[in-house]
Amino acid sequence: MAHRFARSARLLAFSPGRAAAAAALPAALCAQHAKAEANEDINKETVAAAAAAAAVGYAAVAATQANAKAKDAQERLKALEVRAAKATSSAFVFVKPHAVTDSVKTKVKSGLEKAGISVLEEGSIAGPKIDADMLIDTHYGAIAAKAVKLKPSELKPSAKAQKDFEKAFGLTWSDALKQGLVYNASDACKQLGCDGAGLDAKWSTLTRGQNLIKFGGGFYCGKVEGIYVMNGFYMAMRGKFTDPSATIHYYLVEWPTSSLSWADFRGKVLGATDPAEASQGSLRRAILDDWRALGLPACPDTGDNGVHASASPFEALSERVNWCGASFDTDAYGRGLVAAGVDAKTLKAWAEDPQVKLPGGGAGSLFDALEDLDADKCLETAKAIKKANE
Repeated sequence: MAHRFARSARLLAFSPGRAAAAAALPAALCAQHAKAEANEDINKETVAAAAAAAAVGYAAVAATQANAKAKDAQERLKALEVRAAKATSSAFVFVKPHAVTDSVKTKVKSGLEKAGISVLEEGSIAGPKIDADMLIDTHYGAIAAKAVKLKPSELKPSAKAQKDFEKAFGLTWSDALKQGLVYNASDACKQLGCDGAGLDAKWSTLTRGQNLIKFGGGFYCGKVEGIYVMNGFYMAMRGKFTDPSATIHYYLVEWPTSSLSWADFRGKVLGATDPAEASQGSLRRAILDDWRALGLPACPDTGDNGVHASASPFEALSERVNWCGASFDTDAYGRGLVAAGVDAKTLKAWAEDPQVKLPGGGAGSLFDALEDLDADKCLETAKAIKKANE
């Protein structure tokens, strides 16, 4: 800059005007230089700000891309869980207390494996635990609830049921409640001074349509020695599972859905509810045919039919939660249902077998709507029921 100043000064030295201009030149050049430096600083700040903004932008883009990838991975995981739940059928099977002998346990396990069913786990649960944890009461759901868990004032019989009650007993339902004449089966035993078997003996003398009426599915009321008893038959049934000497022996089983339908699992592998009507080769028929050799104390019948198995993939899930401590959102089939949009809270509520709106219209039992459906169809139907009840 000094040499530029000197040259300009020489050029301007020949006239007074030039001399004045020369005198002003250093200040002008200094101002120009200062402006250039200021602009340079501004440019640097602008570049820095732009770089910072770009970094933030890149980070935002990277975060968006990462979120998109995570969401995509989550959706793919859900799809895999749904696919796995549909591809594998899992059931809960147990030998009933009256039939728990080593020979029966061996026969049941070998029969399952012969049908191509894998036994993943087996074990025993004793009567005192079944009693204390109310496992059998949860298992029998609404039937047990009305006999053990709910007080009469908590029951809500339909208008038709209340009309039938008044017609059969000459007393309104509300008046019977006010007079303290209605008992669940558990409290009826205390009131009548008998055990479950004793109440069952009294209950068995009742006549349907006279002193015994049906309020609904699994919901009965009978007049026993001047009081009205709800599901009086249940306590004897319960006692078979909760007696101190009682036990069940269970199996957690699975098989490829494509290899065996749920209906055939129940109809051909397990056998009909009445073992006398069960097909040859089924577990219940095999136990009936060989009951003496298997060490049973009495011939099996419709109630004591040797072995239980889940009625649907959803009931199997509910039974694993109840009997084995599984959870709706970690069990493999439960995860599939949750991934498909049926949340764990809904699954827990459904385990009580509520009345639900059905996809095709009308309403009905949740368990009935899913009974005998294969794992894939059960899951899709569950999704449709969830949507119909939103």
